[in-house]
Amino acid sequence: MTSSFAEALAVSSGQLELSVVVPAKDEAENLPILLDEIRDALEGRAFEVLVIDDGSSDGTDKVLQDYAAANAWLRPFRHARSCGQSCAVRTGVVNARGDVVATIDGDGENNPAYIPGLVDALKAGGPSVALAAGQRLGRKASLAKRLASKFANKLRGAILKDNTRDSGCGLKALRREVFLMLPYFDGWHRFLPALVIREGFGVAHVDVLDRQRRHGQSKYGIFDRALVGFLDLFGVWWLRRRRKTLPQVSALSD
Repeated sequence: MTSSFAEALAVSSGQLELSVVVPAKDEAENLPILLDEIRDALEGRAFEVLVIDDGSSDGTDKVLQDYAAANAWLRPFRHARSCGQSCAVRTGVVNARGDVVATIDGDGENNPAYIPGLVDALKAGGPSVALAAGQRLGRKASLAKRLASKFANKLRGAILKDNTRDSGCGLKALRREVFLMLPYFDGWHRFLPALVIREGFGVAHVDVLDRQRRHGQSKYGIFDRALVGFLDLFGVWWLRRRRKTLPQVSALSD
């Protein structure tokens, strides 16, 4: 399946209550379990799930095609080569049909049972709140990864002042129209609270419990993105500094 950015933007929203976007790379064993959990968590709601296979080489595409054949709510997409998690999330958001988009990692470490609570928290905040961000408790990562994440989050919070304890949690719910307003760059999914605040919207926070992945290994190490993340941090700081005034707009005529 392919879709240009312009074509995807023309997709009308409002047809669904919720679109769930799942970025995934080499998660053929985890995805069927995760998709079953998403279905069960969203029972009674109008939803779709968009899984973006980010250039997997383990047969993830075949798993998704087979699952979609029996479940019309699944819309699988594939990148011809790996473009990274941020790009996969963006592909999903651009093609989503729901007014609200929830994101969840494809490795199964995020529990889909928290998606309804995130969506409800977003709606309870009213139009001024554009993001409900999951905040992980009981991290299952190694001690070294937990310490590195804690340091990175403290540094980010001190510089960006986004009042977010854990910006790296994959569980989030956002208003799609605001999502599409945000400046895109590789690594952008880790700075969504600050970028949403930059546009003048509020952020709600929801505590979620972390869990172990069932199959496979983490795609991220401690140092493989440290330098890039450090540069991204100051890039986002610069973007916020350059957004000096938020206009108050009123229509003079219909």
